[in-house]
Amino acid sequence: MESAQRMPAEGRQRVAIARVVPELDCGRFPVKRIVGDEFIVEADIFADGHDELAAVLRYRGPGETGWREVPMTFLGNDRWRASFCLTELGLWDYTVLAWIDRFATWQRDLRKRVEAGQDVRVDLLIGAELLESIASAATDQDASFFRVVAARLRSDPDAVELALDPELAARARACDPRVFASEYPRVLRVMVDRERARFSTWYELFPRSCAPEPGRHGTFRDCEAWLPHIAELGFDVLYLPPIHPIGRTHRKGKNNSLVAGPDDPGSPWAIGSEEGGHDAIHPQLGTLEDFRRFVARGRDFGIEVALDLAFQCSPDHPYVREHPEWFRRRPDGTIQYAENPPKKYQDIYPFDFESPAWRELWLELLRIVRFWIEQGIRIFRVDNPHTKPFAFWEWLIAEIKHDYPETIFLSEAFTRPKVMYHLAKLGFTQSYTYFAWRNTKAELEAYFTELTQTEVREFFRPNLWPNTPDILTEYLQTGGRPAFLIRLILAATLGASYGIYGPPYELCEATPLAPGSEEYLNSEKYEIRHWQLDSPHSIAPVIARVNRIRRENPALQQDWTLRFHPVDNDELIAYSKTSPDRQNVIVTVVNLDPHHRHGGWVTLDLAALGLEADTPYQLHDLLTGERYIWHGARNYVELDPHVMPAHIFVVRRRVRSEQDFEYYQ
Repeated sequence: MESAQRMPAEGRQRVAIARVVPELDCGRFPVKRIVGDEFIVEADIFADGHDELAAVLRYRGPGETGWREVPMTFLGNDRWRASFCLTELGLWDYTVLAWIDRFATWQRDLRKRVEAGQDVRVDLLIGAELLESIASAATDQDASFFRVVAARLRSDPDAVELALDPELAARARACDPRVFASEYPRVLRVMVDRERARFSTWYELFPRSCAPEPGRHGTFRDCEAWLPHIAELGFDVLYLPPIHPIGRTHRKGKNNSLVAGPDDPGSPWAIGSEEGGHDAIHPQLGTLEDFRRFVARGRDFGIEVALDLAFQCSPDHPYVREHPEWFRRRPDGTIQYAENPPKKYQDIYPFDFESPAWRELWLELLRIVRFWIEQGIRIFRVDNPHTKPFAFWEWLIAEIKHDYPETIFLSEAFTRPKVMYHLAKLGFTQSYTYFAWRNTKAELEAYFTELTQTEVREFFRPNLWPNTPDILTEYLQTGGRPAFLIRLILAATLGASYGIYGPPYELCEATPLAPGSEEYLNSEKYEIRHWQLDSPHSIAPVIARVNRIRRENPALQQDWTLRFHPVDNDELIAYSKTSPDRQNVIVTVVNLDPHHRHGGWVTLDLAALGLEADTPYQLHDLLTGERYIWHGARNYVELDPHVMPAHIFVVRRRVRSEQDFEYYQ
């Protein structure tokens, strides 16, 4: 009796389905794609014995309850593949179904018997029985067809040609009742985002520093005057640090000093004052109507405004008075301010997500996000998400994307790799990376191979920032103008999405607060700055050129085709990207040393680039306009960082002659 109880519910399912790709953490999390993508699924499908199999990929879009299907194709070695087009934003489901194709098995064996000259009269009767079984589950028109064919197989011993008709097999497979079919035990998911989730170019700007004259607090109307400049540079996302009222209690002064002067504006991340909290506008920036106008004007220039989500409060935030239960108190009765020992942030109170009132806190923070969505915002840069509960983010992002699937969340989590990856799995659309601190060729190649050629790419979309208001790396501090050009070109060509903390990067600002510090001297986090964008030191023309190259070359608008190519000099790095249709090929070579000229031999993987070993090809440098004819895989490159530290080559195939440089794509 016990043995019978341990038997499977259905022991006649003979097909096994394994190694479905893509699948993330046994289906716990969705993989990520972009609307319009062809979504390719593969699986190992096999059974005992030698029967023929059939399989379908089942899928359904957001809100659909019934499955759609596409037949899977046998690749070899028990591997099968199918695909479908992701036509809508949101969360899609997919799984695999497979079964024994009895009619195809019968047809295969019949063909072998005929070729061997055997008597197949009984085999034709078996085929007739199979067709009648299929007819019993088919529609009226198909059922009539199968019964007519079955009758012919029963009555005509010479009906072999009809029995072996490939179209008959295909029609039988389409109507197969799929007896004892096996379904993959998990329904898997894919989150489909809009194109900007994969390809975006960010510019960070403090709106309070946008006034045309020094010493005045900028407004949103002042920010509108910056939009043509940002658009000319080629940026399509304008990210604003917090725009809310700033607290006065424990306000930080210039350079993060503990005592603020009477005119010090404080840190925008110390959110909240008597003027309001997370759903309010700093009164010196303007009104909510001014903000909505600014967002609309940005759209006129092809620029989307992104807001900072910093879920924390100044001591003056209305929440502190109205919801004291959302904050943690120390034994002396004071509220616990933010700390990262030995650093102290007395001007910021973190929320207590372990409060008994956590549900009310979650709902209020969701309301804040919805509020800004109602003002026209669809991109959020999230401050330090790794300091809030994972469950909170999974819930909040899912709630928002259920109603607004076009929303993009950028995770600013400079923390341990597994935490960064987990946040991406939970729903963050894009993520900051370690790019700022990866300087050598070995570091860059290892890191970006991990990001683009392993399972990480299924869920983690990197957004590369060479600097931020918190990060002025030693490389930028010591490398001068060439260092800024090098890191710009690396970010813009290694990653489909990248950003810069704008004016300081344009002007190559590189003075740290102190030796060994990554903080800026006279940091804009604590004071209003005035920027001379027409400075002769500006690298704005190169930024604009690089961003134009990105817009005009589809190869640079995705990450999965990134490939590194050997160079016999460790100060030179070479890599390529190819558009999905392989018609656009970009090869980038960068001198990583901002101080010295370097040369070396680059060895290209010609097959990966669609090039023939015995045919010369042209490389057109999109940075300088120069053109070169290369022969074979191995060619010499030399770069002076004080002239231009990189080549961004577009590859032109099938050169006719070296004399006239004629070429075809």
